[in-house]
Amino acid sequence: MRILVVEDEIDLQESLAQALREDGYAVDTADNGEDGLYKAKAWEYDAIILDWMLPKLNGVELLRRLRREKKTPVMLLTAKDAVTDRVTGLDEGADDYLIKPFSLNELLARVRSIIRRSTGNASNRITIGTVEIDLASKTVKESGNPVELTAREYAMLELLAVHAGKLVSRTMIYNHIFDEQDDTLSNLVDVHISHLRKKLGKDLIETRRGQGYILHV
Repeated sequence: MRILVVEDEIDLQESLAQALREDGYAVDTADNGEDGLYKAKAWEYDAIILDWMLPKLNGVELLRRLRREKKTPVMLLTAKDAVTDRVTGLDEGADDYLIKPFSLNELLARVRSIIRRSTGNASNRITIGTVEIDLASKTVKESGNPVELTAREYAMLELLAVHAGKLVSRTMIYNHIFDEQDDTLSNLVDVHISHLRKKLGKDLIETRRGQGYILHV
C-alpha cells in the first residue's frame, strides 16, 4: 500500500514516513500544499495523511480541490481541537481527523481503518481459501501455520487480497507498492509473485498475460 504524507514540519514528516515504511507502506512526501495536491492528483494512493496548516495551500483547501477529482482516503492532522474545526475538516471530505500531538500507534491503526473502509473490508482479517491475512499485525497463515513473507511480498499479497476476485494490473501494482524513491526493474513483480506461489500455493494467484493478476476467492 502507498501513502502520501503532506506535512511541512520536517521532523514530523520524517518520523511519520519512517514509521509508515517500518509498517510496510511505500511512502511519498510533500512539504507544502501545492506539491501535495500535485502528487495526490498525479498518483494513486491508498491513503493521504494531510496536515491542516501548510504553506502555499492549506490542507482543507487541498482537500476541497482533491475531492473534485478523487476519493482517496484522507486523514487530517491538526493542532486545531475545536468542534467546529473538526466539523469543517470532515465536511470538506476528510475520512478521519487526528489532533496533534498523537500516538504513532493510533495513527497507524487509523490509517489501516480508513484504507480498510475504502476497500469495503469491515474486518482486519481476510481469508482466501486456506490463507489468512491479518491486516493489523501484517502476518499471514496458510492452513493455520505462520508464513514468513518479506515486506514487499506481504504488500503485494495484501493488495491482491483487498481486490480478491478482481484483476489487478501491473500498473496498479507499481502505483500501490513502489514509492517515488524506488528505482525498480519490471521483473521484480514477477519475482515476488513467484515467491508468493511457492509459499502459499501455485494456484492462489492467476496470471493474465498482458493484463495482470487475480487472487482467486
